[in-house]
This record gives sequence, C-alpha cells and structure tokens, in this order.
Amino acid sequence: MWVSDAENQKILEVNTAAANLYEYSPEEFRSLQVSDLSFPDDLPRAPRETDGHGIRVPVTVRQRTKSGRAIQVEIALHDIQYGGRAAKLAVLMDISGRMQLEDQLRQAQKMEAVGMLAGGVAHDFNNLLTIITGYSQLILNNLSSNDQNRHSVEQIMKAGERAAALTKQLLAFSRRQVLQPKVLDLNRLVTSLGAMLQRLIGEDVDLRLMLRPDLGRVNADPGQMEQVLMNLVVNARDAMPKGGILTVETSNIQLDEGYAGKHISVKPGRYVMLAVSDNGSGMDPATKARLFEPFFTTKGSGKGTGLGLSTVFGIVKQSGGSVEVYSEMGAGTSVKVYLPRIDQPVALEAVTTVRTLPRGSETILLVEDDEMVRTLVRETLVREGYRILDTSDPMEARRMADHHKGPIQLLITDVVMPKVNGRDLAEQLVRRRHDLKVLYMSGYTDNAVLNSGILHKDVAFLQKPFTPGTLTEKVREVLESDGRTRIAGE
Repeated sequence: MWVSDAENQKILEVNTAAANLYEYSPEEFRSLQVSDLSFPDDLPRAPRETDGHGIRVPVTVRQRTKSGRAIQVEIALHDIQYGGRAAKLAVLMDISGRMQLEDQLRQAQKMEAVGMLAGGVAHDFNNLLTIITGYSQLILNNLSSNDQNRHSVEQIMKAGERAAALTKQLLAFSRRQVLQPKVLDLNRLVTSLGAMLQRLIGEDVDLRLMLRPDLGRVNADPGQMEQVLMNLVVNARDAMPKGGILTVETSNIQLDEGYAGKHISVKPGRYVMLAVSDNGSGMDPATKARLFEPFFTTKGSGKGTGLGLSTVFGIVKQSGGSVEVYSEMGAGTSVKVYLPRIDQPVALEAVTTVRTLPRGSETILLVEDDEMVRTLVRETLVREGYRILDTSDPMEARRMADHHKGPIQLLITDVVMPKVNGRDLAEQLVRRRHDLKVLYMSGYTDNAVLNSGILHKDVAFLQKPFTPGTLTEKVREVLESDGRTRIAGE
C-alpha cells in the first residue's frame, strides 16, 4: 500500500511490502510521484474507484520497478484524509506470476490447436506420398538401367522423399510420430556429432562443448535427439552471420516446485539439461513468442521452412521434456532442453545384418480405407507371392475372417478407420484366430498404437509413407517373429 497526495500525486507514505515490490527503500519511495512508477510510453490510465454501487474495483495496470523491470499489479484506490488533506490510498497486489501462467496456458492451447491441424495434414499427405513413392518404386523395378524413363521416375521418387521429410517434421511438431526410445548418454551423443556440428557451423564460429562428466541418463529416441541438437545448432549459427561463440552444454538439474509453479508444462523433479547458446543477435519478445510455431521463420525467402524449432518442440514434448528459451536483443540466445533423468545403464547397440528375404506364400487380410493405398499394398504383396484378402470396411473384414476356410497368418490394418479402429478390429479377430499376427500402419501414430506417445516395442507398426521394399521387409519380419505379435493397447 501507499498513500499519495490527491492533487500532485506525490507519495506521502508507503509500507514495507510496496517498497520491496518496487525495489526502493521507504525513503526513496517517499520522494517519488505516482507517475514515476509507470512507463513513459504507457497511455495514462486512472484506475476506476467503484463499480457504480460504491464497491471498490481493482484494475490491472503495468508498473515499473527501480531497475526498470515491468510488473503487473491489481490496484484499487480509496479516498482518505491524510495529515489534514485529501489523499489516495492505493492497495495493490502483484499478479505478474499469474499473468505469466495465463500467457503460457494460452500459448500451450494455441500450439495444441496448430499441432492437431499439422498432424491431420501430415496424415493425409502421407497417404498420398505412400502412393506416389510406392508406384514409382514398382515402375523402377521394371525399368532397365538404360530406359529413357528411368531418370524421370527417379526424380518423382526424390520429390516424394523430400515431401515425406517435411511431413515427418509436421508429425514431430504435432507429437504424432513414432519414437523408439532408448536409454541415452547425451554426452556420448553430443561427442559423436562433434565433427558434423563443426562442419555445419563453419570456421568463423567457435564451437565449445561443456559436458558434465557425471551426467545422468535419459530415455529418448537417439535419432530424434540428434535432430534436436542439429536444429538448435543450425539456428544458433544463423543468429551469428559474422561469427561468434556457440556453446553446447549438458548438466544435471533439479527443477523445484518454485520453478514448476512458473512454468505450466513442467513437473518438479530430476532432469538432464541440454543447452545450446550463442552470442548472436538475440530475439525481441514478439519473435520469441512465435518461435515454435510451424512455418514461422525470420529468415529470408527460400532460406528456411520454419519447421526446425517446431520439430524440436514436438520431439522434446513427446519425450516427456520441456524447452525454455532465454534471449536478449544484441546479447544472444540460449535454448535449454530438459529431459527427465533416469537411473538405468545405457542401451547397447544392436548388430544389424543384411539378408535376402524369401518370397511369401501366406494368406494376409488387408484392411485399409484409402482405396489407392490398399491397391498399392495388395499389388506389392501379390507380386511377392502372398494371397491377399482385402477390404476397406472393418466390419466386412470380420465377416471375411469368419467365412475364410483356410488359415490367415497376418492382419495388416490401418489404425484410424471409420466404424471400428485398427486396434479393436485386431482384438476381435485374434479372439477368433489365436495364431493371427498383426501389423498396423498409419500416416500418424494414434492412441490406439501409442501409450503416452511411446510405441511399445512388441507392437508391429509401419509408418506411412513407406516403399514397397519396406513393406515386404516388415511383413516378412512379422511373419517370422516368434509367437503372436502384441496387440496395441495390451
């Protein structure tokens, strides 16, 4: 609270709480006028004293402290007599923390809405890209090396691959991609990419690694975390066109209740921090507010898709972490990624071997509501020797399974379909045919396949877009697996 003269607005008295809030001593505060607590560029705004019924109504105003820091306060004025003259008693409450949380909530809601749109667009495009790249591959398989049409088909394939990379970034932002998490040592990941990062940033940028020796482990997809690191490094480099210092840092962090209370998406606990910092141009508040939106970029035309940082945002969120950005104009930017810390040994890398796959002879039930995708899958598998029963209708698929006299070794089903989703269909058919194996496919991952955003290792899943070669390899892998493959949701 403070008391001010009604005529000249000079501060007459102040309590300790107000003096501390505005960073003045009580003596300094009593030398001020009310206008000294406002920003010069703010429009004059006198708080309403009553609501028309004589009840004091506080209003929200922006104020500044001695250091120039902006705070949001609710203020209500009361007419009083002080020292024999008319005065105003101001009763205030600091609501800066509440306003910050409200802004975070609005931003989170906006990002969620944009993410749903991006995921839906990516899903539809992945169906189309499956058809484009699939039929292109089938045509290439039947063209000789000197055929005049081969170059044209190869260009179609390359365009399809570039489009697939873009939709993959959209899926990352919308948190609908497939992750294959492993127990990771981020220090090892950063060190292994050191040479590549140096080539990315060029000779005029000094790359410095500050890696904590006793760094904890995280559970994350190695490939996706590599993408996070490279995207952050590239953005930091672009902020220093004349060169500078780029620092990659790791650390063990304890985020307490106080921090979590100021960051709506953060839970208190132990985290591993991966930070990428630069001493470049920095960002203004307007740019920072839109930093993770897809297709938002400050780069010139043709110099960026605007998907780099939105991809970082999606990958980290889907991995159970959070991202914080600290930036000042002319002073640089630091992007800090926090991932939950776990106490498990680092996963060993599996040794992969290349082998020639045998042709098939099994019977496969194919359920896909997109006619062109279904036709492509059927044609690909028929060429490999499989017997295919196919339909677009899950209810019809159930009837086909009931009336088919011979064995059905594999169900290939899309995840998201009208009437019955892929998981429910698989559960119904496996109850009838206990030896039936299941392969899911989708343009984006859905709760029918995912549990809290993480794909279960025993659920066979094929991400669209896929090539005929990828399809036949996955089908063979599932058919030759030991025992029945896990049903999504089990």
